[in-house]
Amino acid sequence: MAHIVVEAATVSKSVISFSPLWTLVFQGERVILTCNGFDFRSSGKTNWYDEKATRLYTGDSFKPSVSGCYRCQFQDLALSNPVCLTFTSATLILQGPVSVFQGDAVVLRCRTKDDIKVEYSIIYNNNKVVSNGSTFTIPQASRENNGDYTCKGVKEPTKSFSSNTVHINVEGFPTPVLTVRPSKPVEGSLVTLTCEIQLFSPRADIQLQFRFFKNKQDLGSGWSPFPEFKIPAVYQTPNYYSCKAKSVTSKTWHESNKVQIPVRIPVSQPVLTLTPTGSMALEGGKVTFSCKAHRGSFPIMYRIYRDDELLKEAKVSTWKTLSLSLIVTAKHSGNYRCSAHNDAGSQHSQAVTLRIRVPLSQPVLTLTPPVAQAFEGDMVTFRCESSKGSPPILYKLWHNEAVLGSQSNPNGGSASFSFAVITKYSGDYYCTAQTAWEQQYSERTSVVIKVPVSLPVLTLKTPRPQTVVGDMIELHCEAQRGSPPILYQFYQEEVTLWTSSVHFRGASISLSLTEEHSGNYHCTADNGQGPKHSSPILLNVTVAVSRPVLTLRTPRARAVVGDVMELHCEAQKGSSPILYQFYHEDGFLGDKLALSGRGASFNLSLTEEHSGNYSCEASNSLGSQLSQVVTVDVKVPVSCPVLTLKTPGTQAVVGDVAEFHCQAWTGSPPILYRFYHEDGMLGNSSVSFRGGVFFNLSLNMEHSGNYSCEADNGLGPRRSEVVTVFIKGLKEGRSGHVFTGITGGLLSMMGLAAVALLLYYLLLKKTGGKPASDSVR
Repeated sequence: MAHIVVEAATVSKSVISFSPLWTLVFQGERVILTCNGFDFRSSGKTNWYDEKATRLYTGDSFKPSVSGCYRCQFQDLALSNPVCLTFTSATLILQGPVSVFQGDAVVLRCRTKDDIKVEYSIIYNNNKVVSNGSTFTIPQASRENNGDYTCKGVKEPTKSFSSNTVHINVEGFPTPVLTVRPSKPVEGSLVTLTCEIQLFSPRADIQLQFRFFKNKQDLGSGWSPFPEFKIPAVYQTPNYYSCKAKSVTSKTWHESNKVQIPVRIPVSQPVLTLTPTGSMALEGGKVTFSCKAHRGSFPIMYRIYRDDELLKEAKVSTWKTLSLSLIVTAKHSGNYRCSAHNDAGSQHSQAVTLRIRVPLSQPVLTLTPPVAQAFEGDMVTFRCESSKGSPPILYKLWHNEAVLGSQSNPNGGSASFSFAVITKYSGDYYCTAQTAWEQQYSERTSVVIKVPVSLPVLTLKTPRPQTVVGDMIELHCEAQRGSPPILYQFYQEEVTLWTSSVHFRGASISLSLTEEHSGNYHCTADNGQGPKHSSPILLNVTVAVSRPVLTLRTPRARAVVGDVMELHCEAQKGSSPILYQFYHEDGFLGDKLALSGRGASFNLSLTEEHSGNYSCEASNSLGSQLSQVVTVDVKVPVSCPVLTLKTPGTQAVVGDVAEFHCQAWTGSPPILYRFYHEDGMLGNSSVSFRGGVFFNLSLNMEHSGNYSCEADNGLGPRRSEVVTVFIKGLKEGRSGHVFTGITGGLLSMMGLAAVALLLYYLLLKKTGGKPASDSVR
């Protein structure tokens, strides 16, 4: 069999009792289950659960009506062991105990349903009749009673009913064991006695009863279903404890071992004593501390502390005192205490204060910030400190034999005095330190209180309202308030010009002006707290304008009619504002006022009349300058040329010399003319005056076709309209039209061409020129 400890033998488990004591009943019969804790007289919340841990009901008693295993939980105890009930619909049942211990009284009961009547019943043990009635009783069970029990109900000679089988296995009852929790309790604390039973049974629902004894005297009120007994307070006396246990159905009980409880006694509060007595000791003397607890279980650990510092510890096993002797110094002042500790607890003594009287050392006076001079309004801290001396120490700060402040430090240490200084606080300082027995003086410290400089004012002295290059000026910087010496510095923009340290108010600097002296000036004053800046002064040195430079800007290399030309005039030197004026020949074009030194511009939309000389003038308050002359030649693009033809007769025939004339009526010379037959160029000629050119051609049959000419003066070529020529084979019989599309107006054009040619030759003669090539007249 498996070795099983009955779970009901722990204080943390709930216990189920049931009535009647049968676990097999007919359907419809009632079984009452009751849940109890250790103290079965107390009441509390109880929950009931099925074998799947589903809560079924809340209450002390539960009346199930279906087969199953049930558990309960009383208050916050653990769940109980399960009790399994069977509600059967069988006709005949044999009811018996769940388990049997040796010596138990056993009752077997054979029952039929209420509506079934039988003549008699028979109970069998291993098929042997043991009773001819409905019940069978075993007064004291033994292993001889082991076996399978059944019963039969006879209704009539030919009809009977058979029951279920009840197996009885009589077990020997083990000796109980008494345990104590805690095993070594503290005197006066709660102790729990537990009577433990180890059962060899597969069943977990065996019901047991227990009793507890002290020196063979019953501690409770008889048998109880609970395996625990609580002693509210236990004390150190030679008592022996035991317990007895038996099953509910047995008249035989079994007694445990006898146990004596080792009770631990907590230590009493220890007492710390000081020798020699008193709270004051002289530095260098000897003092002894003693710590003792008058009660407590051994061993005892003693510890002696100063404040929170552990000084000494020792473990004793007899009534012995822990002692600590010290040759005291100033650091030994403080609160002393001791502690006593054993396995039942710990205690601390009352604190004992020890004060060490230390001779007072000469105090030291320090200044923060650590300088010999300060400025009016500065926050200054004087610190007075004696490195040795018995507290409390009274510190005083003195200024020229007058007390400025006093401060008492209960721990010795130091004292600080902070205040904003003024000029009258210049002088000697010292401090004193005083205890109840003596007084000491510090060394003297001299402190000078200075006045910070105010914001300086920069003034400018000039010989005239408008300064000019070469003038001598004076800059003067002065702070109205501040302790000397004062460092003055002069600046042009951010460049330092001059530095001077003076013991009086103000400093000056003289400058012989150049053009570079224009700009903002300021000065600073500093007597040790950092420079203070004046407001800036703007100085403008007036410079006469230099000769301006005129530049012409056009959108292309040559100026062309219709272009916008920009005239830009700029003087490299000169004080603003500068007035720029623009001229064409002797005519005034316009002016521009420049507020900065980048010059001025003037725009013209060019026509042919804008050719000529240009200049500009720059002027400011000191005079004016005229630029050099710049010449501009405005070019005119050629117009579309006109091509005309002249032949000896009214129509062109093979062998005639035809004269072609091409002329553009407008356009700046030189002009290049080109003559074309169809897409082939016949020839070209360039003229340096306005007017056309001629081209002669000896005609043959191949010369019929379209003729055109082109004029180009570098600003883009222009092509004439096409002239078509038809050539006949022979000179004789001239008749008909010479050109298709040529009207009588051609003769007028030829006349004009003759006039132009005459003017051309006259011009050549006048200028000494020569006519064009032989092919062009």
